[in-house]
Amino acid sequence: MIVTRSWLNEFIDLSDVSNEKLYETFNSIGLEVDSLTQIEIAEKVVVGKILSCEKHPDADKLNVCKIDVGSGTRQIVCGAANVVDAEYVAVATIGAVLPGDFKIKHAKLRGVESEGMVCASSELGLPDTGKGIMILDESIGKLEAGKELCSYEKVADTLIELELTANRGDCLSIYGVARDLSTALDIELKTFEYKQEEKIKLGIAREAELHHTGEMDADLHYKLATIENISSNFLVQLRLAMVGVEAEGKLASMLAYATHTTGVVLRAYNSKIFRNEENKISVQTVAKAKGIIEIIGNEKVLSVVGVLQEEECIANDKTKELLIEASYINPDTLVEAVANTSLTTDELYYKTSRGSNPDLYFGLSFLASMMDNYTDISCYEGSLIVSAEKEHETVIVDAKEISAIIGMDIEIGKIVTILHKLGFEINSMGHDLIAAVVPHFRHDIKHLQDIAEEIVRIVGINNIEAKPFVFAEKPRLNATTDRYKAKKAFKNRAVGVSFNENVSYVFSERSLLEKCGFSTLEETLELANPIAEELNTLRSTILVNLLNAVKRNVSYSKKSIPLFEIGAVFGSKREEREVIAFVFSGQVESENVRNAGKPKMIDFASFTQKVGAVIGAFELVPCTYENGLIHPYQSANIIVDGKVCGFISKLHLTVQESFGIPETFIAEIDFDALLPKHINATPISKFQGVYKDLSVVIDKSLNYYEVAKVLNALELPMLRDSYPVDIYEDEKLGDKKSLTVRFFIQAMEKTLEESDIEAVMGHIMTALETECKAELR
Repeated sequence: MIVTRSWLNEFIDLSDVSNEKLYETFNSIGLEVDSLTQIEIAEKVVVGKILSCEKHPDADKLNVCKIDVGSGTRQIVCGAANVVDAEYVAVATIGAVLPGDFKIKHAKLRGVESEGMVCASSELGLPDTGKGIMILDESIGKLEAGKELCSYEKVADTLIELELTANRGDCLSIYGVARDLSTALDIELKTFEYKQEEKIKLGIAREAELHHTGEMDADLHYKLATIENISSNFLVQLRLAMVGVEAEGKLASMLAYATHTTGVVLRAYNSKIFRNEENKISVQTVAKAKGIIEIIGNEKVLSVVGVLQEEECIANDKTKELLIEASYINPDTLVEAVANTSLTTDELYYKTSRGSNPDLYFGLSFLASMMDNYTDISCYEGSLIVSAEKEHETVIVDAKEISAIIGMDIEIGKIVTILHKLGFEINSMGHDLIAAVVPHFRHDIKHLQDIAEEIVRIVGINNIEAKPFVFAEKPRLNATTDRYKAKKAFKNRAVGVSFNENVSYVFSERSLLEKCGFSTLEETLELANPIAEELNTLRSTILVNLLNAVKRNVSYSKKSIPLFEIGAVFGSKREEREVIAFVFSGQVESENVRNAGKPKMIDFASFTQKVGAVIGAFELVPCTYENGLIHPYQSANIIVDGKVCGFISKLHLTVQESFGIPETFIAEIDFDALLPKHINATPISKFQGVYKDLSVVIDKSLNYYEVAKVLNALELPMLRDSYPVDIYEDEKLGDKKSLTVRFFIQAMEKTLEESDIEAVMGHIMTALETECKAELR
C-alpha cells in the first residue's frame, strides 16, 4: 500500500509531524514502512503561463512558445504535442539542474532561440503521468507564474510504501491509514462533509428499478447520473502515478482515485445496457451461491459483486448516462466462494478479498464531490439500495485481562479511547469491563487477544516497560493429579509382582462380548464407523481384550503370561467408568533350577496373592457376578472398605478351551474403589500383645467365610486380628473338619494378664459354639 503525506493530510493534520515521526509511528502500529521517499523538485523549476504557441518555422514537430515565468516572458521551443492544449506548465529555467545532472542552458533549436525547457513529469523525478509535458491545474494549489514547483506540497510530496499483513485490508485506503495514524498520534480525523446538489429533480425510481433474488451477502448502492464532459485533473493523474494505480481514461481515473482514497469499491456502468423494452433501467441482483452475487441486465450477467465487471458494460469517457455502483461484501465469505468456482477476477478483487470499506455513502459522496468539480454532471435524486443482514462481532474486554496479556497496566479509559478512535462501538458493562462491538471493516477481530494486539500497537511496543519473565505456576495438585499418581503407583506395583502392562483399544467385538455374557451398547448408540470389523463396539470389559492378548502370546510359545490393564469400559448407554483388570495364564514362573524345570501352574491362592500385592488389602466373599468367564466354583467378589467392587475367578473351562489357552485366572476391579482415601490415625498400643491359636471342630460344609462373619461381629476391644492358619480333614472326623484360627490380643492401657487372655478366648469360644456349633478340639 502506497500513500503520500499530502494525501493523508486531507484527513489528518500532519503539519506538526515530521517524516521521521511518521516513519516511527507507522512501524510502531504495525504498518511497516518499506520505503519513505521525499520527492525533491529542482530549484529554478517554476510554474509557467503560456501566452502564445506557434509552429516552429523549420520543424513540424516543434512549437515556439512565449511563456510567462514570473521574472519575464521567455521564448521556449517545445517538442511535446500536447503543449498546444496547455495554459500552465512546469518550466525549467536557465540554470536549473534536473535529475541525471542535466543542466538547462540557453540553446538554439533549428535556428530558433530557446531559454528553458517545458518539462514532463519524469524529467523532474516525478512518476510518469503519461505522454507529453505536465499540464498543471489548480488541483495542486493556486497557480502563479514564476512560483517554484517545489513549493507545492502536493507535487513535492513524500511517498510512503507500507507493508501490510494479510489481515489489514482496512488500511488499503488513504482514509484507513489516516484513521490508524489519528489514533496513534492522538490527532482528530478531519470530517468529510459534502452535500451534493441534485441538478435533476427527478427521482431515480422514475428511470431505474432494482430487483433482487435470493439471500444477499452484499451491500449495494446505485446512483444514476448524466454527464456531458470530463475535465482533466493533474492531481488525480499525479497521485495515481505515485501509488502505481493504472486507469484508462478520465472517468476510470476518478473512480480509481476515489476507491484508493476512501477504500469503498466503486464501479461505473453504461446504463443503456440495463434498459429494457420499456426503456427503463432494470437492475437484477441474483444470489447464485453464498458469496456469489450476480448483477444482471436484460438476462445477461454483467458483473459479479467484488469479483469482476464485463468489458461491454463498463462506462468510459464517452458514456453520457452512468449507473454508479458502490459495493461491500465480507471478504471471508467472498474468498471462500471464489475459491469454489472458476471465476476470473479483475483488479478490484484484491481490495474486496482483503476487506473494503463498508461505508458506501462515504465513497459515493467523495466521488460526487470530485465529479462536481471536474465534470458537468447531473445526478438523479435518491439511490437504489440492497443491504445484507450483517451481525457485528462483540468482544468482552476486561482491563485486567488486557493488562495481564500486555504485561503493563492499561486503564480502562485508555482502552476505550483507543478502541473508539479505531472505529469500535463501546458499551459499558461495569467496572473495568466493556463490550467492544467490532466494525465490519475489521473482520479479522474475533477474540480478546486480537483486541490486546490493537492496544499494544497503538500504545507502542517500545513504550511497554521491559520486565524479567516471572513464571508463577499455580498449584496443580487436584483430583486429576491424585488419580494419575495412584494409577502410576498401581502400575509400578503390578510390574513389581511380574505383571506386564497391556494397552488395547476401547473397542471390542460385539459378538464376542455377547457370547461371554457381557452387556453391549444399545443399537442407537453403536459406533457409526468402526475402525475394524472385529472392533465394532465400545468394550464393557477389558478381560476379553486381555484374553485375546493371552491367545496371541500362547501362539508365540509363551508359557507364563501375566497381564494387566487400566482403562475405560462402557455400559449399555455409553456410561463410562474405569477399571483395572488382571489375567494370569499358564505357569507361575519360568523353568529354572529351583523348580527342576517343572514350575507349577497358576492357582487361585497364588493369583489372589499377586492381585493383593497390587491393589492392597481386600476381602473375598461368594461371587454374585454373572458372565461367561467366571468359574462356578472358583470365584469370589472382591470387597474393599466393605463394598463389592469387582470379582476374581478362575477362567471358565469352556472359554479357556475356546481361546486355546492354558489354565487362567482373571480379576476386574472398579478403579475408583481402589483410590487412596484419607485415613485418620488410630492409636497404637505401647504394650505387648500375644498370639493365641484356637482349634475347633466344625461341620465340613461350613466354610470359613461364615466363621469370619461371627468373629468380626464380636465387640472385643482387645481382639485386634484373627485369621485361619490350618484346615484339616480326616476320616476319623467323619462329616466334621478341624479349623485352627490365630488371634492377636492386645490391650491399650496395660500389660495383658492371663485372666484377660482367657476372658477373650472364652468369649470367642462361646460365640463359635453358639453360632457355628463348634467344639473345642
